[in-house]
Amino acid sequence: MTDSTDRKPKVAVLGLGAMGLPMATRLATALEVSAFDVMPERIALAVEGGATAATSAADACRGADAVVIGVRNQEQFDASMFSEEGGATTLAPGSVVVLTSTVGTDVVIDAAARLEERGIGLVDAPVSGGALRAAVGDLLIMVGAPDDVLERARPVLDLLASTVHVVGPNAGDGQTMKTVNQLLCGIHTAAAAEALALADSLGLDLDTVIRVLGTGAAASFMLADRGPRMIQQLRGERPELRSRVDVIGKDMGIVHALVRSAKVAAPVAAAAEQTYMALEARGFGAEDDSIAARATAKAE
Repeated sequence: MTDSTDRKPKVAVLGLGAMGLPMATRLATALEVSAFDVMPERIALAVEGGATAATSAADACRGADAVVIGVRNQEQFDASMFSEEGGATTLAPGSVVVLTSTVGTDVVIDAAARLEERGIGLVDAPVSGGALRAAVGDLLIMVGAPDDVLERARPVLDLLASTVHVVGPNAGDGQTMKTVNQLLCGIHTAAAAEALALADSLGLDLDTVIRVLGTGAAASFMLADRGPRMIQQLRGERPELRSRVDVIGKDMGIVHALVRSAKVAAPVAAAAEQTYMALEARGFGAEDDSIAARATAKAE
């Protein structure tokens, strides 16, 4: 990233969903941020958090030193960067794209090659930690990038993350590491849903269950993070949307593809993927993934 005594570095943020919005507001505490999303109400929230509104991805990226992409899937990534109004049309040579989304190793390798033809670097930087940690710069980021490209993205990464693991020198290395991460996250979320559904059916106090499990060998980040929202679901309440079913389902699909290519048996991951596929088939794709507990507890 270019620094200057005359101005703050400019960062474009494309995609203002559950993770993109808090990342944009976090970056706006120290950098000039131009934000775009296809939903105007999300742009308005980013503006409230200190960003400047953009009318398109291309508009957001005009004059940007770096771009942070926080989209849901490959289709949205391609639209944000490579469409007629995509960011690649206005990014200058020497700029850097920080891709925080989980879209798959092959997708990122291809994108890095396309951007390199324009003199633009790509940092493969999928994140883990959730929206609350994104808002305070406490994410874990798994990075794959050459040293020179990584260095240009450091001001962005240092604002967003408390922990940056450089897992390899190439675009795609971060995605591969994140896929392994998501295998565990998908399994742990499905397991937490089953455990809380069982506890509920047995008449246990769910707040006590969370407290007890969280202090023993059964503790996990996903139980601590999803557990309170799963309790809301089991009580018939609608929790805040933080992590959609179709997103974790998409991630488990990427896990499935990688497992098949590596010829590694992963039956527990396959069972977890089926959980999310079943939820989507029942129309819950846009719901918070904590709904898995309620769906497990009873038919709806």
